[in-house]
Amino acid sequence: MDVLSDAIGTMRVGRPFLSLEAADPSWEKEVQTFEGARFYVGTTGRIRVTAPAEAVITLEPGDAVLLPHGTAHTLVNTTDSTARFLSGAYRLERARPHPLFQGLADLVSLPARPDRYPGLQASIDLLLSELGEQMHGRDLVLPALLEVLLVHLIRACLIERAGLQATGWCVALDDEVIARSLRAVHERPADPWTVESLGAHAGLSRAAFARRFTAMVGQPPLTYLTWWRLTVAARLLQTTDVPLSAVAQRSGYGSAYAFANAFKREYGISAGRFRQQHRTDHQHERSTTNS
Repeated sequence: MDVLSDAIGTMRVGRPFLSLEAADPSWEKEVQTFEGARFYVGTTGRIRVTAPAEAVITLEPGDAVLLPHGTAHTLVNTTDSTARFLSGAYRLERARPHPLFQGLADLVSLPARPDRYPGLQASIDLLLSELGEQMHGRDLVLPALLEVLLVHLIRACLIERAGLQATGWCVALDDEVIARSLRAVHERPADPWTVESLGAHAGLSRAAFARRFTAMVGQPPLTYLTWWRLTVAARLLQTTDVPLSAVAQRSGYGSAYAFANAFKREYGISAGRFRQQHRTDHQHERSTTNS
């Protein structure tokens, strides 16, 4: 799996939300902080989106805006007629956000640019088409399209950021050397990686690789490797019943004891307690949803 897919996969929880909203003239709405990401797409008229300490963004038909951190904001219809727009949200795990997301601004404007974001525009068109027609299977199609849309929204954000800065995840993912080492860590976290072996895999000397990786990713190579290994371990604890020894092995630890110590340092609780706690939370969520 590629790095962006992994980053999204480790943070996504629950089902995404989508609705087609209508706003009368003089309509205004305060939207509170949300534990996830929100997005809006203009379809008719103009909607102004304002977040604290950020520039005001006005959505016209085809324009999109992403709030990757769920920042509180205000929506206002700035036309004399009814405005319509898509409103969507994704629940994200904020306790352990992937650093790729941390580098994104609170409010990201993505103007309608079919030449620059063809995948994003195609995803939006498919969503609008699906919402406009009561077709069989839409309960499966809409969540799938929303997942695709999230990837295209993040891709577009990274493209925008890459034009404004020389380092960071938006640049690292397109840097041939650093991207090669990141893919290796994500695809084979259990390998006995060292700074030297990662540098050799990327085609650089140990020192040159360490400097370049740290400058772009914002963490030294082994710090990120440890972070990712424990993220993999947490995901295995949440989604499988494999014994702790197997979790340790798959996440790159030579013994269950070493893994247990590392996991507790990172998460503040034991791996067994973490698994039990997650199952309790998941069962509560399911019972609440079904009630």
